[in-house]
This record gives sequence, C-alpha cells and structure tokens, in this order.
Amino acid sequence: MGGDLSAAEPAVAEQVLELLNRRGETVAAAESLTGGLVAAALTAAPGASRSFVGSVTAYATAVKREVLGVAGDLLAERGAVDAEVARQLASGVRGLIGADWGVATTGVAGPEPQDGQPVGTVYVAVSAPGTGGVVAQRLNLRGDRATIRAESVRAALVLLRNELVQHGHRGPRAAQDTEQNGDDGCLQP
Repeated sequence: MGGDLSAAEPAVAEQVLELLNRRGETVAAAESLTGGLVAAALTAAPGASRSFVGSVTAYATAVKREVLGVAGDLLAERGAVDAEVARQLASGVRGLIGADWGVATTGVAGPEPQDGQPVGTVYVAVSAPGTGGVVAQRLNLRGDRATIRAESVRAALVLLRNELVQHGHRGPRAAQDTEQNGDDGCLQP
C-alpha cells in the first residue's frame, strides 16, 4: 500500500461527510502520528467545508496537554500511546474547535518503539455530540511507517463512519475500547 491513501479512504471520507451534512453536524480532528492525514482525507472530498471545521496536529506531548487538554498525569503515567489519551484528544478537539464530533489518532508509526509500545500500536477515537460518549479502538498494525499512518487514517474514518451510523440508534455510549489486528481485521473487545 505504501503511504498512499487506498481507494477506500475517499469513499469513507465522502460517506462521513454525507452523514454529517444530512444531520447538520460538524467534525474536527486531533492527530498525532497521522500528522494531518485524516484532515487531508476529509478535505479532499467534495463539499467538505459544510461539515469539516478544522484540526490540530498535536505531535508533541506538550501540545496534547496544553492545547487539547489531555491530563498531564495521564500522559506522565501512561505516555501518549494510550486509549484514554486518544479519547481525551477526540473530546478536546471537539470542544476546542466547537465541532459536534471529534476524531483522534495517536500511536507509534516507527521506526522505534515509543512509551513502551511497539511500532504499529495505534489508538483511534471518536467523541460523539453531547453525552453520546467516546469510543477508542486499539490497532496492532504491521508495515512500514507510511503504511501504518495510512491504515490509521482508514481506521479513524471507518470508526467515525460507524459511530455516525450507530449514534442515535442506541442512545448514549459509555467509553468503550476495541482492538483490531493488522492482518485479519477482526475486532476484539
């Protein structure tokens, strides 16, 4: 796959934007390892300006804490590669930018492990409007740096699309974690 977005990303991004537009809702992104690729995928879709309001590339830990409000004690204790950090990033960007939805990525693209986590450990999260809850998904990805980043974008967009589809059908969600491994794509609670 290399670092290019696969053919699936534009379709998923367009689906996300269509769902948001139909509801009159907006989304913002907080990105660490993806460095703006989620925002790029969303803004590449026609009509993105109706629903995508902005993003923060929070590559440094200090930006995660000081700009997006991730708890300093959480970052000190667990590091930046963590499900709760991803949830706080998604909620933080939602509040900072004033969007209805927040989507976030944090993880290790390589080439070296980070915060005790191996290369390919990634968390994506989505924060829903109001008391809709925040969900996080752990990914165990394989490949080079570009592949891990591209797969992280895909996973973040798919999680956002799935939450948009499911939101409102079940009522508010509590924080939830799932896990996905690189090859089989199976979700494990």
